[in-house]
Amino acid sequence: MSVFNRDAGDEFARGARTLIIYPELPGKSALSAEARLEEARGLALAIGLNIIESKSYRVRSPRASTLLGGGQVDEIAEMALNQEIDLLIIDSNLTAIQQRNLEDKTQVKTIDRTGLILEIFGERAATAEGRLQVELAHLDYQAGRLVRSWTHLERQRGGFGFLGGPGETQIEADRRMIRDRMAKLRRDLEEVKRTRSLHRARRQRAPWPTIALVGYTNAGKSTLFNKLTRSDMMAEDLLFATLDPTMRQIILPGVDKAILSDTVGFVSDLPTQLVAAFRATLEEVTTADIIIHVRDIAHPASDAQRHDVLSILKTLGIGDPADADLEEQGRDIPILELWNKIDLVTDDHLKDLQALASRNDNILLLSAEKEIGLDALRQNISSQIAKGNEQRTIKVPVSDGAALAWLHSKTVVKVLSEEEEFVTLTISLSPQNWGQFGKLFLFKD
Repeated sequence: MSVFNRDAGDEFARGARTLIIYPELPGKSALSAEARLEEARGLALAIGLNIIESKSYRVRSPRASTLLGGGQVDEIAEMALNQEIDLLIIDSNLTAIQQRNLEDKTQVKTIDRTGLILEIFGERAATAEGRLQVELAHLDYQAGRLVRSWTHLERQRGGFGFLGGPGETQIEADRRMIRDRMAKLRRDLEEVKRTRSLHRARRQRAPWPTIALVGYTNAGKSTLFNKLTRSDMMAEDLLFATLDPTMRQIILPGVDKAILSDTVGFVSDLPTQLVAAFRATLEEVTTADIIIHVRDIAHPASDAQRHDVLSILKTLGIGDPADADLEEQGRDIPILELWNKIDLVTDDHLKDLQALASRNDNILLLSAEKEIGLDALRQNISSQIAKGNEQRTIKVPVSDGAALAWLHSKTVVKVLSEEEEFVTLTISLSPQNWGQFGKLFLFKD
């Protein structure tokens, strides 16, 4: 990733000296000003920026020209000059005019929250689909700004130079190039969506239950994913460590096979361009049998993060059936809430959390890193999957080891009685597995 001076085109290293400003607007964020600044610092660190200072300003009446007040802008410009700042990050969404005016007044390259998140996504996208989604989101964001020439669209790279300086020439040609490129990206993503739909239909015919992990970025989803699937997917203490969706098989008690999916972490004020561009990816969540919401319960803003995650799920039609009209869609997906990182809370806080969780069957406490509570989680997921099962009592010949082995691999088998030739069992299977059992072994109740 490189940062370019808006006038001279000089290149800075990843350690560009950065000033972060959070404009505290009335009713804008559920997070406190300090929590938002901490999150913004995490975002900046995710792409290797050197944070010199971060500060919040209360903005009672946002200005159309600069968002912040005149005196606040003057103070920011003085800080930038005195501390030799290379990059100014405004942790809010700026209009093109506001961005340009702030650059003129501070003489420092300026980006907003959306541009920063897009830069991280551009650097992290690993798959062809991820790169398509990020580029489409970037073009959608920049279409009304045209702050530079667009020769970089011909390049092949992980990121897309969102921190680059503006250009003033060939505006109409640039707009036409952007429109044409966006149209092609949408066609390519539609093809990806069709492919995903085919894969999803194949999984549903199998039929294997699917479990989707969701949560605020850096909540511990990827660590949990690795522990449950015994894989080594990237799991670092960084915001947006995971970008592209990953799916692996998971073994659960009494369940032959299930699929676990890890998704991109959510964040407050997630750019609308990214929600739209990543909709094909997020559809994996909307078709899951169970959603596991992983929370960093040790984070001081955990409740606000929960609110942000549920708000994004609601835009996908997931959440409260009364709000999302899920009954009409037939997709009332159970959500299991995991309070992760309990190893990082005090003993008194842990007792309070345990008391709260004991009153709600859909809340579990665990530490993915320390592998505390994983067995209880596996059992809970199995119980959720089994809720749609049909329970029956059957007789199986004692000599038919294949049938007995098949049943033990699919469900928990309870032996009621054993005779010389038959064993009477109580078992619980999904309608699909009952059909498969009948085809394979043709037993009657």
